[in-house]
Amino acid sequence: MFDRARIEALRSAEVPPASLIINGSKRPASDGGVMDVISPLDGQPFTTLAKGTEEDVEAAVASAREAFDDGRWAAKAPAERKQVMLKWASLIEQNALELAVLGVRDNGTEIGMALRAEPLSAAATLRYYAESIDKLYGEVAPVAEGHLGMVTREPVGVVGAIVPWNFPLMIAAWKLGPALACGCSVVLKPAETASLSLLRLAELGLEAGLPAGVLNVITGEGPVVGRAIGLSMDVDVLVFTGSGRVGRQLLEYSAQSNLKRVYLELGGKSPNVVFADAPNLDEAVAVSANAIFRNSGQVCVAASKLLVQRSIYDEFISKLCAFTREMKVGDPLNPDSVAGAVNSEAQLAQNLRFVEQARQQGRDILTGGERILEETGGYFMAPTIVSGVRPEDPLAREEVFGPVLAVIPFDTEEEAVALANATDYGLSAAVWTSDLSRAHRMVRQIKAGLVHVNTYGGADLSVPLGGMKQSGNGHDKSLHAFDKYLDLKTAWIKL
Repeated sequence: MFDRARIEALRSAEVPPASLIINGSKRPASDGGVMDVISPLDGQPFTTLAKGTEEDVEAAVASAREAFDDGRWAAKAPAERKQVMLKWASLIEQNALELAVLGVRDNGTEIGMALRAEPLSAAATLRYYAESIDKLYGEVAPVAEGHLGMVTREPVGVVGAIVPWNFPLMIAAWKLGPALACGCSVVLKPAETASLSLLRLAELGLEAGLPAGVLNVITGEGPVVGRAIGLSMDVDVLVFTGSGRVGRQLLEYSAQSNLKRVYLELGGKSPNVVFADAPNLDEAVAVSANAIFRNSGQVCVAASKLLVQRSIYDEFISKLCAFTREMKVGDPLNPDSVAGAVNSEAQLAQNLRFVEQARQQGRDILTGGERILEETGGYFMAPTIVSGVRPEDPLAREEVFGPVLAVIPFDTEEEAVALANATDYGLSAAVWTSDLSRAHRMVRQIKAGLVHVNTYGGADLSVPLGGMKQSGNGHDKSLHAFDKYLDLKTAWIKL
């Protein structure tokens, strides 16, 4: 799969100007507007995107509504939808390297992670939901003699999906898989800085047999395209992964329009808690470093707050710094790089502002803290470890979304719980311990939708991902994701 010659050829391949996809056809923005695609690898534009308008969103929503209402997809037997989605998954796998390299050029993720977490993950997700849809049954209620109570599930209709730039294929598939499998139509808005691979994904869906109008893709600016989707009176459900600020706006748009259901995944400040009785400190070091520094820290569940029991703190942090300094950050299309580029110049600047703020507060920058490889023109940052962080510091409470790790010592289990929960977020967490009872207590007491024990990451599609507190609502992944895209209907029948 890692054909270096093929990767190099794809690195410099010409990428034609990208169009919108509405009603199964490519088209320019209604006013002809375009926006440059800047590669984080060298800071240079390499193609353009159509800059969608409110008019384009209206056309896409109308197309999705017509496709849903006439039943060209929703009325197909589940087994028929399954076959289309399985073919789509196979096409994605056949084009996996092309999709991965295109995505890397667009958002900077290292190729090893990009290949697994983007096209191959998306294909697996579509296959999972395709295989699931004809196994969801209705219910017959236990009612009194002479009556029949039936509960059926129906697709909600038109879904608006707004996805981020860090893992566009993976996260979009978490929305598209269940939404399309159960018969909905979708209007998808990619992030401005990571649209190309999703447009190609949609083209493969059409090739696989998705009817026109069932999947529409509108690229453009969030304040225009995202706002129009949020305010649309004909979008029934809106799903979003991104920042809390935008999530709040989408809730407001729902209130201002048709009270569409809005499901949000809004990131986190995920604690990684290492007790002195961790079963393998060297493994905990390696996993902890990768949990924050892979993809340059641009992971919703990144373990960005490290809590280490004081009796092993010095040893653990020394090993962590040594491990981190050996991590190769560089050209993301070189398979030897374990971390690639930051997505954009603006994101890099935000990362560095957090570090500078910590430095001004007197915190210790143990590794990194600066932009590197600036001569390439790309947006690269050294993995950064900051000690001396206090629980009230922004670095301990706010999401950076970059390769910046805050480390804090603790003494007792109770203190660890308090530090872990000292944030407005509650998406993910981890606990390292050999004490089974302690592990269960920590899982119960940490306010997060996903708690790892003696590992970090790797939870598969069989389990849900969702947040507590200000990390959002609803769930991606697992069969629970269907709940967002299906309405329950009761039939009460007198016999």
